[in-house]
Amino acid sequence: MHIKQIAIALALAGIACVAQAHRPWMIPNTSLIESDRGEAWATIDAAISEGLFETDFMPQKLDGLTVTDPDGNTAPAPAATLGKHRSTVDIRLPKDGTYRVTLAAVNVMGAYKLNGETKRFRATEQTVKDEVPAGATEVRSMTMVQRQDTFVTLNKPTAGALKPTGSGLELVALTNPTELRAGEKAKFRFQLDGKPLANFPFSLIPGGVKYRGTLNEVRLTTDANGDASFTLPAPNMYWLSAAYPANAPRGMDGPAKRYSYSATFEILPE
Repeated sequence: MHIKQIAIALALAGIACVAQAHRPWMIPNTSLIESDRGEAWATIDAAISEGLFETDFMPQKLDGLTVTDPDGNTAPAPAATLGKHRSTVDIRLPKDGTYRVTLAAVNVMGAYKLNGETKRFRATEQTVKDEVPAGATEVRSMTMVQRQDTFVTLNKPTAGALKPTGSGLELVALTNPTELRAGEKAKFRFQLDGKPLANFPFSLIPGGVKYRGTLNEVRLTTDANGDASFTLPAPNMYWLSAAYPANAPRGMDGPAKRYSYSATFEILPE
């Protein structure tokens, strides 16, 4: 695998969260829509960028994107348009309530030696066995379970789309993520395969980094029950990120299976 591809894969795994990292994100044109027409549309942009919410690097492919409706039903999203710097998809909202838009994937990265030369590969769980030829030695691999969410509400917030799946690293939004206002309290929970994660770190970064020159990262940690109650910071669009195990070494020197989670949501003025 090309070095650039490896760097992107590590960013997607939530491993690289330093100031110069390339971050994957999805962002709706608005998180709260008011309409009396009985339906509405939301436009989702997605990219991988160094400047948060800036289309300065490359589009993020939206293969496998799903939409969970206010009743909790999940279906494939329409096909996205892949541009030079971002992907875009229009999603129909046929009923009032909160929708969750999710991009999830499981990828395997690995390396081996063959005839004295190091080879790298990227595969799915189903195809990884085909990537390692006979005679390979020093075979190493890591599995990355990735999930990204963003949220949109039409007219009134609901909880049906916010129910966790019980699989992988998930945010359980105990406060509706489209009802966030600066200065108010919010409560989130993190869980892994349905079990709460105690003392688990995560962070929030507001958009507009290039205009500030600093990240203004807000670092938070769950309590013994896996919950985090906190006062919401200044209005902006925010990127939330978390990884399990937290602070794992980069590359294949760390745990064989890693989880990453990110989400975007909007904090409105008081």
